[in-house]
Amino acid sequence: MNSIDELIKRIITFRDDRDWKQFHNPKDLALSLSLEASEVVEHFQWKSKKEAEEYIKTYKNLIGEELADVLYWVLLMSHDMGINILDTLDKKIDTNVEKYPIEKFKGIHTKYNKLK
Repeated sequence: MNSIDELIKRIITFRDDRDWKQFHNPKDLALSLSLEASEVVEHFQWKSKKEAEEYIKTYKNLIGEELADVLYWVLLMSHDMGINILDTLDKKIDTNVEKYPIEKFKGIHTKYNKLK
């Protein structure tokens, strides 16, 4: 298993060996991330919960590859922008713990600013 730092190094090496950094501005990285996320969504479009559960059994590897593509772009973007994504995620979880206290939100899907 690779650490995040090892994965980022592999991503950067892959990109730089191909001289692709010249194409990687924030807008195009964000577009690539969005496109890959859409490919994850495409696996579930028009499927009921039961159909999706059955689909996952057959296509788990393909879904995993799409999720890996999403992670690739997240790691590349965060690297290029100087964002420590693990620290940022940790802080975001802390923020969400405050926004969504268990006693108010357990079992409720309402957004924090819509709860009465």
